Order: sequence, then structure tokens, then C-alpha cells
Amino acid sequence: MIALKYLLVILGIGLFGSAGALVVYDVYVSSQLRRLLRRSSEEGAGVGETTFLPARPFGPVRWQRALLLAGLAVVPLLISQSIVVVPDGYAGVRVSQFRGARPGTLYPGVHLVTPFVDSVALYDTREQVYTTAAAEIGKNAKELLTVQAREGLNIGIAVAVRYRIDPRRLTYIHANLPGNVGDEVVAPVVASTYRSLAPNYVTREIFAVKREELRSKAADAIKTRLETDGILVREVVLRDIKLPEEYAKGLEGLLLKEQESERLGTEQEIKQKEVKIAELEAEAQKARDVKQAEAQAQVRVLQAKAESDSMQYTLPLKQKQIEQSKLEAEARKEATLQNAEAAAQAKVIDSKAEIERQRNLADAEANRIRVTADAEANRIRVTAAADSERMKFEAAVLKQNPMLIQKIIAERLSDKLQIMMVPVDGKNFFANDVFRSAFSGLPANSAFEEDSDGSAQAANLAGQKRNNHKP
Repeated sequence: MIALKYLLVILGIGLFGSAGALVVYDVYVSSQLRRLLRRSSEEGAGVGETTFLPARPFGPVRWQRALLLAGLAVVPLLISQSIVVVPDGYAGVRVSQFRGARPGTLYPGVHLVTPFVDSVALYDTREQVYTTAAAEIGKNAKELLTVQAREGLNIGIAVAVRYRIDPRRLTYIHANLPGNVGDEVVAPVVASTYRSLAPNYVTREIFAVKREELRSKAADAIKTRLETDGILVREVVLRDIKLPEEYAKGLEGLLLKEQESERLGTEQEIKQKEVKIAELEAEAQKARDVKQAEAQAQVRVLQAKAESDSMQYTLPLKQKQIEQSKLEAEARKEATLQNAEAAAQAKVIDSKAEIERQRNLADAEANRIRVTADAEANRIRVTAAADSERMKFEAAVLKQNPMLIQKIIAERLSDKLQIMMVPVDGKNFFANDVFRSAFSGLPANSAFEEDSDGSAQAANLAGQKRNNHKP
């Protein structure tokens, strides 16, 4: 709603500005046209021509349109002036220019008033705190509140009063109370109340004994007096009391003496109680000793009677003990024999179990050897079969390729011997002549050999030659 109000104000001001701009534009155009006509007439008069200037060279200024715009601008301005927004924590009272404050409170929200006739006075309805100081500290100290006790001593009192304005009585407050309610209404009431009640008490009562009573009476009086003016008091707190320095020192000394007197009285009572406790303990010890002596005498009498009675039963008891010892010896002998027989039987059982265990181990070992022998025989059979197959395969391969056995033998003779396979006839092999010329000086059996089928094998003995030339 505040945005709407500002929008209406901007709209009204814009319409007013448009009306003024329209009038200014028409006047400016008229002046420019008149100046151009005057210049043209002066130029025509210079050449001998006569020119007449019209009194009004163009239409009149658009006053009607400007007035219409101004009238339209008045409407949003009047609407914006009739809208009043009361924020949170505040309340308003409608004030008329003709009849003054009108009854009824305007609570937070949007309200409509008569523009340019009614105005709204806002008051803070939130809780406020008025405080006083017990002593003056610094330049910006709070208001100092001093009262006089019954002895005539000045006492500083620090008070805090929480209050707020009653929104239902804003009309009365606006019409009868000053604007600054805290300083001009609450402060005088608080000061006068405490200053009227303090002379009923002595200084010591205000400071210690009847402090809460003074606060309670002052709070009731302040609430009653301010409530009549439309001010609601929630709480009155007596924060601090400042005594005169000399009285405070004397009171401190008096309190110390009273504390010393109380301490001495307490110590005296403690001593008296200790004496009584010692007397009671002595009497109790005496009674305990008497009781103990009587008890010892009675014990001795009972012991003598018991010894005399026990002598009558001693001999039968000894005979029974001897018989019991004999029975126990026989029982131990019987138990020893039984234990020996049980041990012998246990040894026999253990030997049988050991023999059985050895037999089981021998059987297990024989089974293991048998299984191992079977596995080995099976492996030998499989290996022999594989070797037989391999030999058959090699025999077949050698039968097809007789020169393969010579290649294998040559490969196994030395790691420095190299083998090369050449064509049988050697006609189309380009290295045939080279090999013949290279190995012409060597023995025939080391250069080339021909088998029954006419095949040739060239053996390269370059490695052997290098070994022969080494030092």
C-alpha cells in the first residue's frame, strides 16, 4: 500500500509536469516562429518590399489541455493524501483541522482519511524502559534519583520502569499529555513516588530489611497514578541503592562488629556443647566399663560351669574318636586297594588302545604305500605308452625325412655349429659356387656330403675356424 501511495504521488507530479511542459512548449514554439517572421520581414524591407507582421502568427496556447492535465494530476495526489499506513508497533489518532482529535484509534494497517483536512499522529505503543541512576557517573549519566530517609540522609536509588502507552486512550493522551511521555510524565511520577515513601523508613531498612516492601508500595503507587493517564506499567524494578559514603563506612564497621559478636557467641556455644559432650562421653565410658566387668564375670561363671559339665562327657567322646580313627584307616586302606586296581585296569586299557592305534597306523601306511605304488605304476605305464607313441611318430617322421636325424645330431654336437639346408641339385642356388670356393681347401667330409638319395648338406664351420685362429 505504501508503494501504491508513492506511485500515485509520482503520477500526480508527472501529470503536473506534463501540463507545465505543454504550456512551455507552446510558448517556445510561438516565440521561435515570431522571431523567424521578423527576420524574413527585415530581409524583405531591405529589397524594397513591404511586409506586414500578423499580431498572432499561429493558434493560441493549449491552455485547456494543460488545465485538463493539471486537473487529472489532482486526483492521484488527493488519493495518495487520503491513504495513511500505520506501521507495526505504532498506533495513530486522527486529528482534524476543524474539530481537533477525533475519537477512535488507528491500529497498524491501512486507513483512509480526508485529505488536507485530517492528519494522523503516530505513537509508539511498544514497551519502553525508563531508568534512573543511583550515583552520577560521567557526563552522559542517566537521571539521578535521590531520596531522603527518616534520618535525613540522601540515598541514591536506581530504578527501572517498564511501561507502554494504552492504545485505547490515544485520543486522551494526544489531547492532554505532552509528546515525550517518558521524560515529562513517567519520570516525575517515579521520582515523586519514591521521595514520598522513603521518609517512612530509616536508612538501614531501605538498604536491607524493607527494601522489597518499599519497591512493592512504589510499584503500586506508580501503576495507579500512570494508569489514570493512559500509561500501562508492567514492572517496577529497584536495581541498586547507593548509601552516603560516611554512613556506608559506619554501617560496614557496625556490621563487622555484629559479625564478630555473632562469631564469639557461636564459639561460646560450641565450647559449651563440647563440655557437655565430654561429660556425656565420660558417663558413657563409665557405664561401658561397668557393663564390661559384669559381662566378664558372667562369662567366667559360665566357662566354669561348662568345664565341669564337659568333664562328664570327655571319656565317652575320646572312645568314640578312637573308633572313628580306626574306621577311617580301614576306609583309606580299602580306597587305596581300589585305586590300585583301577590304575592297573587303566594301564591295560591304555596298552590295548596303543596296540590298536599302532595297528591302525601300520594299515594306513600300507594302504598309502599301496596307493603310491599303484599311482607310480600307472604313471610308468602312461609314460611308456606316451614314449612309444612319440617313438612311432618320430620313426614315421624320420622315415619321411631321413636328413632330419643328421640335423638333430648336428644341433646337439655344439652350440657353435650352424646348419643350412640347400636344394638337392644345387643348380639354382646362388651360393653354391661361393660355398664350393670357400671350402675347397677343407677335407671333403667337412664341406659337402652326399647321401644315397643324392641330397647335399652344407655345414658352415666358420665358428670352428674362429676358434682355431684364437691365440
